[in-house]
Amino acid sequence: MARGLKVLSALDSAKTQYYHFKAIMIAGMGLFSDSYDLFSITLITKMLGRIYYSDNNRQVNPIVVSALVSVALLGTAIGQLLFGRLGDLKGRRHVYGIALLLMITSSLASGFSICTTKRACVFLSLAFFRFFLGLGIGGDYPLSSTIMSEFANKRTRGSFIAAVFSMQGFGILASATVTMVVCSIFRRASKPASAYDVPPEADVAWRLILMIGSVPAALTYYWRMMMPETARYLPLVSTSHKR
Repeated sequence: MARGLKVLSALDSAKTQYYHFKAIMIAGMGLFSDSYDLFSITLITKMLGRIYYSDNNRQVNPIVVSALVSVALLGTAIGQLLFGRLGDLKGRRHVYGIALLLMITSSLASGFSICTTKRACVFLSLAFFRFFLGLGIGGDYPLSSTIMSEFANKRTRGSFIAAVFSMQGFGILASATVTMVVCSIFRRASKPASAYDVPPEADVAWRLILMIGSVPAALTYYWRMMMPETARYLPLVSTSHKR
């Protein structure tokens, strides 16, 4: 215990160094990915309405929209409880990697939602994959903040954690930007006769937008696996669990 307190004291008084900013970028990229994945669906539903709801004024049923949004939030709430506890038991680095892998696979799977010709099947499979995406996002939230907190020194801890969470805004901005760019590219490539036409390529566009969310998550996973376990976890939490 005395050794652990010495480690904490040394970390609290350590000068701000390169690895602190590296930790900010890695943890921040995780929250960037979270926001991209969570907020992109609100833009995607507009596209889904034009593609699958020609019989309803090209508007997705509000109940379906609420379900697609809330199912990911439900997974997020469960993931925070599950991965938060696992992070204490198994270590931040290992569990954080599992959460990111779940985000990567779920983002890719969302783009491959089955039954492209049947509306109900597409939405059910999309909701299924987004639930597991929410689980991964829920794991990223507590672990990113914990990792940054345990890497930071006492003087800069608050500002570093704030910097990490500020990346959520950039993730929201990226989701809107990517959606506009992808839609613009597909519109120019398909050359619809009018603004009301819905070319078949539109069914590929929304899938691509969702799958792009796996890119920042994959980069975060790679960078995080290159970093060691947090110095605060090893002498304190890890030792106490072994006892």
